[in-house]
Parts: sequence; structure tokens; C-alpha cells
Amino acid sequence: MPFLFIARRSRIVNGHFISHQSQNPNPICLDPMARSTALPLLLKRICRSLDSPIHLGPTRSITYMPRPGDDTPRAVTLIPGDGIGPLVTGAVEQVMEVMHAPVFFERYEVHGHMKSMPHDVIESIKKNKVCLKGGLMTPVGGGVNSLNVQLRKELDLYASLVHCFNLPGLPTRHENVDIVVIRENTEGEYAGLEHEVVPGVVESLKVITKMCSERIAQYAFEYAYLNNRKKVTAVHKANIMKLADGLFLESCREVATKYPAIEYSEIIVDNCCMQLVSRPEQFDVMVTPNLYGNLVANTAAGIAGGTGVMPGGNVGADHAVFEQGASAGNVGNERILQKKKANPVALLLSSAMLLRHLQFPSFADRLETAVKRVVSEGKHRTKDVGGQSTTQEVVDAVIAALD
Repeated sequence: MPFLFIARRSRIVNGHFISHQSQNPNPICLDPMARSTALPLLLKRICRSLDSPIHLGPTRSITYMPRPGDDTPRAVTLIPGDGIGPLVTGAVEQVMEVMHAPVFFERYEVHGHMKSMPHDVIESIKKNKVCLKGGLMTPVGGGVNSLNVQLRKELDLYASLVHCFNLPGLPTRHENVDIVVIRENTEGEYAGLEHEVVPGVVESLKVITKMCSERIAQYAFEYAYLNNRKKVTAVHKANIMKLADGLFLESCREVATKYPAIEYSEIIVDNCCMQLVSRPEQFDVMVTPNLYGNLVANTAAGIAGGTGVMPGGNVGADHAVFEQGASAGNVGNERILQKKKANPVALLLSSAMLLRHLQFPSFADRLETAVKRVVSEGKHRTKDVGGQSTTQEVVDAVIAALD
């Protein structure tokens, strides 16, 4: 049996070797009787092929075929929020305008000290289906409920997604971090069922249901499948909360059987935190109950580069709200606000997620590429990621980097 190396620009047709370099229409026969003369010629052609450069045409992105009318501008509800919220949402508005992105914003003033989310804001999100939101301050203690929790419950935004990953050019303690934390958003310790049994004794109820556990597990595995992710890890404390977290695990296991190609694992939440800070690269997609997810997402964000650069959002069957992925620091502090040095990267990347959600992929790619280019170059960074730039200087750099 003769053996054969085949050059890149060659092919075999009906048992014959054809070199694309040659102008001779006659193929080289691979019959053993002819190999004494054919192989030397073949080797010469291979060498010539490997030595000569291959000229490729201009690279093109994968074609997106829109439906007729898909360029119609889409309304997006905008909640600037508290603290640095107006700064970073303003950054998004500037970039969207320069890109001529097919969206326009319906702005509503909402602040964390309000007793409830205004009715017209809820109606706007229901109409538009999408919202971009800055941070809303939640008072500590007292009788004011979190507007963030109200919004999630009112719109049934049952899945929170935070993407924590290394940005090229941004130094971090760990490399190869690419974690997606998917958190149940409507029940658990955040159900808000608290009361004082007797003076000095407060009871806070943790609610876990089969329905909510199954749908968050289903969403996590759907996300993994659609995004070519290899592993889903369920985070729990079922060794102590045997019924509540036990039900959550049972639901995750049932859904996992429908996705045999995706590896499924489980980890206790305290061990999870330790593993996150020691070997975060082992995690891929993580699915969690409500409280654990908040802690895990903020920890993972800090490991991957900081909460100021991690995108995220909340999604339900009918609506989606995009905001800074990790909640820590999303309203900033007075010093950052006075110096106008809030980091807009997280919300800009969340806005790219919003554009993909609206099926405007080329605009999303342009925005994300420009943001990552600015971060990689390292000339324009806010203080939280090692620089001294203002919010506006980062925005101007992103606009200049747009293709």
C-alpha cells in the first residue's frame, strides 16, 4: 500500500489525486504500478503548494438574514436609577446614538426610596418587552421593599443571568474564567415573607417550589445547549436544608436527564465559594436558588475583573430587563459620582446583550468589539480597574473604536 501526504489545495476524486496548483486536467493515478513516476511529481507539487502563499478573500461575518421590517426601531424602557445609574445609562445612550442603533428609549424616573414601582413604568415594560436599568438603591432595614424584587415579581423575571469572564488586557488573579451564573429570581429567601412572631423574635420564610425550580433548571440547560456550554453545576445547601434545597436538586436532576450531552454536577454553596476563589476555571454554567446566586455571582464577578465590567440581565417568558450583572456597587458612592468616574463597561456589554435579544446581532457585535478593544488597549480605564479615566473618556474611546 502506498502512503500519501495531501496538500491543503488538493483533493481526491474517484481514487485520483488532483492538485489545484496544476493546469493539467489529467489527474495523477494512484495505481501502484504507476507510483514510481507519480509520487515524485506529487511531492514536487506538494512542496510548491506549501511554499506559495494562499490568498484568501476579505473575511466576512456570518450572514444574518433579517425578516422584512426588522430594521424598524424598537422602543426600550429606560430607568436611569440612583447614584451612578444616570451616568452609565447616559453612556449607553451616547454610544447607541453614534451607532445609529435601531432602538429608542422611553425614560422613566424611578428611585429606590419609592414605596412601589410606578404603574406606568410596569406598563411601559409590558408594552416594549425590554428595559435597560441602572442601579436602584435598596434601603437597609426599615419598611421599604426592594423595587428590584418588586420588578422581578411583577414581570415574572424568573431568571437572572450574570456572565463573569476575563476581558483581554485586564489583569486578574485567575485566568480562563468564563462563568455564567443563572439564578432563580422570584422566590427563596427573597420571597419577602417575614413577620415578628413575638417581640424580639422574627420569622423569615424561605419558599422553594417545584415549578420555579424546574423552570430555572430548564433555562440553565437550555442556555448551555444553545451556547455550546459543556457543564451545568447546581449550587445548594441540601445537606442542611434537606427539604427546600432537596427539592431544588431533585428538579435539577430531572431536567439534567433530558440533556445527556451536557455534564451535570452539584456543589454545596460554602464549598462552591471556596472553589470559586481557588480554581474558578473549573466552572461553566452555574444554576442556583435566589440568595446563593446573588453571592456566587458577585464573587465570580470580583474574581474575573470586578462588578464594573460584568454584564447581565433578568428574563422571563415575555419580558427582559438588562442591567449591570453583579449588584455590588451598581449605585456607586458619592465620590465616584462627584468625579464622574463610574465604569460604564458593564452596562455597555449588557446593552450588547439587549441588542442580541432584539435580534440586532451586527450592532451587538460592533458594540462589544469596541468595548473589548478599549479595555484591551488599557489607555482608558476607570479607577476600579486600575485607571484614572472619567466615564466620558471611556465612552469617547468606545465611540472612537467603533467599526
